[in-house]
Amino acid sequence: MRARTLPLSRQRTNGGKLFTRKALAVAAVVSLGTGLLAGCADDGGDGDSDSSSDGKGKTTVTLGLFGTMGFKEAGLYAEYEKLNPDIKIAENVVERNENYYPALLNHLTTNSGLQDVQAVEVGNIAEIVATQAGKLEDLSKAEGVNKSDWLGWKWEQATTKDGQTIGLGTDIGPMAICYRKDLFEKAGLPSDRAEVAKLWEGDWKKFVQVGEDYQKKAPKGTTFMDSPGGLINAILSSEEKKFYDASGEVIYKTNPAVKAAFDLTAEAAEKGMIGAQTQFQPSWDQTISNNKFAAMACPPWMLGYIKGKSQPDAAGKWDVAVPPKAGNWGGSFLSVPKSAKNVDEAKKLVAWLTAPEQQAKLFKVQGSFPSAQAAFDSPEVTGAKNDMTGDSPIGEIFSAAAQQIPVQPIGPKDQIIQQGLTDNGVILVTKGKSAKEAWETATKTIDNNLDK
Repeated sequence: MRARTLPLSRQRTNGGKLFTRKALAVAAVVSLGTGLLAGCADDGGDGDSDSSSDGKGKTTVTLGLFGTMGFKEAGLYAEYEKLNPDIKIAENVVERNENYYPALLNHLTTNSGLQDVQAVEVGNIAEIVATQAGKLEDLSKAEGVNKSDWLGWKWEQATTKDGQTIGLGTDIGPMAICYRKDLFEKAGLPSDRAEVAKLWEGDWKKFVQVGEDYQKKAPKGTTFMDSPGGLINAILSSEEKKFYDASGEVIYKTNPAVKAAFDLTAEAAEKGMIGAQTQFQPSWDQTISNNKFAAMACPPWMLGYIKGKSQPDAAGKWDVAVPPKAGNWGGSFLSVPKSAKNVDEAKKLVAWLTAPEQQAKLFKVQGSFPSAQAAFDSPEVTGAKNDMTGDSPIGEIFSAAAQQIPVQPIGPKDQIIQQGLTDNGVILVTKGKSAKEAWETATKTIDNNLDK
């Protein structure tokens, strides 16, 4: 599983200024920005390390990461160290991106305390490209790096207007819909993935209509979908524009797609079709464990999260269907600071970790879907299976979704806007507020934060 951020406050702004299109990294649908899925270290640290040698003649290459990026878990560090006996790899992990990212910005600003390799979440890459590119190595020139290996939009996300690529993409999050076959059957709905996809093909309104049908015969105590944040994220992820236009102007209040997504999510909440929990919080985890919902927006890495929070008897009861419209949720980059202690070795490691072969291995073990299109045809991807979804051809489903992801402009405060729409917006409808009240609260909160 690849950990992700979902609606959280970007603790760093740019004085309220907007970036032009040239300063924006053009990207596919960005992650929601809120708590990370699973962590590896205490939130309180920034992961500093002054060691560049283990005292035995080996060079220690350090990585500053957030959440569970999976390199260690997939055995990639051990493999690289075997191939390079003079190298030792040490990762310094902060559990949550809202703690990791402000520290990273501070280290970049002061040009000190940086690891040899630093991860950047997709929701932060536009700001890094626009404000910190001069502190980072141009990885397009690193040995073994071939631009054509990556999806074009993923490569462009980390590329400056003058052609420097300051981060290599690790993964993306093409979305599907994960659903419980047993709950669908109990509610009188088809459970075959092809038939399920036809129910809502091409239109999120159809998806909500399926939810209404589900609720008519829903197993006691269950809702159709897991959370309002999950639904609005999925809808917005499939749009051509979201919070910013191509010139860098904030358009979230004037973009009809945003209000339509908000209203459709609010409608589903008013009709009792969505759980009242915030994703990736303990109460939401319990809804997975206790089988309290039937469907959720589901990038590949979510399968690992589902497995981690489910009871053993849930294995094989899930399946994956094509969503109404394709979107992307998540994805990160690895960068190398110019002031790193071991720049050359760090570039070699980043090039190797993000090569198509390693991305395919990472997907097979951790569920992090490759951002390198050259990996899509590998056996690890095409033949991928998952314990929770049985014989579902997840590699084929997610590969097809990856080819259809729309490209959206990402702005420096995407996460602030997304958080306002979810944590201060649609979730209020599950607690008794009207859609109008929820929208007013959300926009007021967002505008206050944009003015800071």
